[in-house]
Amino acid sequence: MTFFQKTALAALLATIFLLYVGAIVRATGSGLGCPDWPKCWGVLIPPTSLDQVDFDKLNIEKFQRRDPTITKETLSAEFNPVHVWVEFINRLVSLPVGLFTLATFLFSFQFLRKRKSVFFGSLFALLLVLTNAVLGAIVVRSGLKPGVITLHMALAIILLCVFVFVIYRGGDRVPFVNFGSKGPIRSLLIVLFIGCVAEGVMGSQVREITDELALKFKDTPRDEWHQTLEQKSIYLLHRSFSWVILIIGIILYTKTRKTTGDLGQLSLKVVFGIILAQMFLGILMSHVSVHPVVQVLHIGLSSILIVALFWLILASKKHEHTKLV
Repeated sequence: MTFFQKTALAALLATIFLLYVGAIVRATGSGLGCPDWPKCWGVLIPPTSLDQVDFDKLNIEKFQRRDPTITKETLSAEFNPVHVWVEFINRLVSLPVGLFTLATFLFSFQFLRKRKSVFFGSLFALLLVLTNAVLGAIVVRSGLKPGVITLHMALAIILLCVFVFVIYRGGDRVPFVNFGSKGPIRSLLIVLFIGCVAEGVMGSQVREITDELALKFKDTPRDEWHQTLEQKSIYLLHRSFSWVILIIGIILYTKTRKTTGDLGQLSLKVVFGIILAQMFLGILMSHVSVHPVVQVLHIGLSSILIVALFWLILASKKHEHTKLV
């Protein structure tokens, strides 16, 4: 693996880690732990208790643009040191993503003449990171507006795929996974990948609805308002479509387990294992409890699944020359 690939891989791993931390933010309800941005409660290092908050450093009028009912008293009532630091750590974790992405772009200038796709892919990754940083600020300033959160997640998925592409194309040789004469396999991989992306976007929308219901029925046990969620079409589609993904995964694994090399077999085992794990976690959340740990694993594993599938799609494309110049 070249130095460029190692840098891009570091950016990819940092992004996956950020997605896990972001999942913790959502699972713990810490999205507005810092009500302002880029500072947190008006300072660079957030407070650990309410008596440390200097409300003179907070622009209350700015908060009232998103919610006219916000006052110093309501902000004081919402202060939670755990939420504050979970959200603040989430912001800190985003820094390595930006730095590694910038480094990937700078190192990609070596490909500007001989392999422009790597250079423009690295540039696109940098633009995605900057765009998502702006969206992150909008998410906070809008009071966790649902549509913005889903867009934030969708761009993160695209970013993962871009990193996989530049890692794949940034080496001396193009990896190749041989599926033998089974031509439809790659098409099946593409269908499964598209399905998983769609499932991820729908899952983000379901999570937004769950957050709204949890806030609305704050003091009510989840079992009592879960039926309201089951009446939502997006929830039913998300739950039912997961079975389609499972069926495609079974077909794909069955058809390829004897035709791929060691690398292909390992990748497909990872893909199939994650699909099974996601089904199990989904059933737990649907019928048992939406436990924070289960939510974090569910979101985090989906990012790894996307990465593994996209890599397989790239690696299963046969090139005339496996050695790049």
